[in-house]
Amino acid sequence: MHDLQLETPRLYIRPLVLDDLADFYDYRSKPEVAQYQGFDVFSWEEAKRFIEENSTKSYGTAGEWVQYAIESKLSGRLLGDCAIQLYPNDVRIAQVGLSIHPQEQQKGYAKEALSGILDFLFANLGIHRVVETVDVENTASIRLLESLGFRREGHFVENIFFKGKWGSEYQYALLKQEWARKS
Repeated sequence: MHDLQLETPRLYIRPLVLDDLADFYDYRSKPEVAQYQGFDVFSWEEAKRFIEENSTKSYGTAGEWVQYAIESKLSGRLLGDCAIQLYPNDVRIAQVGLSIHPQEQQKGYAKEALSGILDFLFANLGIHRVVETVDVENTASIRLLESLGFRREGHFVENIFFKGKWGSEYQYALLKQEWARKS
């Protein structure tokens, strides 16, 4: 098991704690944040319970999603969160996800956070491949992944019944050697 404590030029990526509750609830309760995510808008109690349950998890357990805070070094406020899951059948493959407060989007925080996570996964832990599945309508996430060198590997047409309708998804992936060439 590894505790995740990362630092980028503007951010700390660290475990979520109950002190994050107000900021976490602030953006996780917004419909635009939940729109393409596997969660719906959070109530205060759901946000609190999520942080409490997440605090029992630590990086390295195959198949388990672990959520981390993305904190601004400048303000000390929570800007968003990110998640990492190691594949259940092969811990050399990781899956990632991000949520950023709408007021903090388009400032490069998602790219900086994901770059720091990729550096950590590929350099320190022997991860071979990182994958991300994204709704085909989520153009901001698609641009982010492609800007970091992720390659679109699949297009799944109406493969998921999601929030009351059939949705389509793209699968993206990035290999360790591809990240090394880009960095």
